[in-house]
Amino acid sequence: MTAISIGRRRRPVPAARREARRFHLFVSPWLIGFVLFSGGPILASIVISFTKWSLLRPPEWVGFANYQKMFADEEFWNAVGNTFYYGIGSVALGVTFTLLLAILLNQPLRFQSLFRTVFYMPSVVAGVATALLWLNILHPDYGLINKLLAMVGIIGPGWLGSTEWAMPALILMSVWGSGNTIIIYLAGLQGIPKTLYEAAEIDGAGWWRRFWSVTVPMMSPVIFFNVVTGFIASIQAYTLILIMTEGGPANSTMVLGLYIYQNAFVYFDMGYAAALSWAMFLIVIVVTLIQFGLARRWVHYEFK
Repeated sequence: MTAISIGRRRRPVPAARREARRFHLFVSPWLIGFVLFSGGPILASIVISFTKWSLLRPPEWVGFANYQKMFADEEFWNAVGNTFYYGIGSVALGVTFTLLLAILLNQPLRFQSLFRTVFYMPSVVAGVATALLWLNILHPDYGLINKLLAMVGIIGPGWLGSTEWAMPALILMSVWGSGNTIIIYLAGLQGIPKTLYEAAEIDGAGWWRRFWSVTVPMMSPVIFFNVVTGFIASIQAYTLILIMTEGGPANSTMVLGLYIYQNAFVYFDMGYAAALSWAMFLIVIVVTLIQFGLARRWVHYEFK
């Protein structure tokens, strides 16, 4: 075989060229959109974070003044603390509740599809509608939760009007729209071989032992994925909190995302808001790296 024939074989065939052109054609809208609406603003925010800019006047270069202000800002540290409070609470409650709910929805029961649809529907409801709904559910006088508590002789708290109960109320509300998480859990549960449960049952394992020794280890990669993505989403959350509490009462629900929004669009301090955004980005990176480091101890990807 000559060198010429080898060179001819390595040359891309017309069909491969057409496929490559189609690939670049279809991916180009996303690339253009990312550069114009995501990549460009991300790079611009780095520059803005070193300026003082109120949108009404030209930006003024201030160097690291915004970052120095951030470390001395008590409201910033309060927002960081509230963010972790909300993140840990919502992820812990959401991951546990949705996993148990997915296990129930995975059982061969009548009207299984109907139940799955009902539990998924809240996840497609708009955020504003969800906030208005929960404002009524959590109302201290005529809210559904306090009425149910009154039926068993318990006086319900003020919920969103209380500095102690406002954040737990938001955490409780965060589980409402977890239909996507339930679907991911259902996909993971249906991928567990039934032979593992049969072997455990033959060995005399009860339902708890089968759950703890079979379901949890096999589902650990899925649980880990939901924990990571859930925590990232909770750190960036602010829309529902803005509508329901606006950070109150007494800044007890002022999370970092809402604090960034206020500095940008209420106080018009774009430079400081950009610096806060990069602080949020750093927090997300650090928390995610910690989670990946801890995952080695409990996430199992191979079973022999």
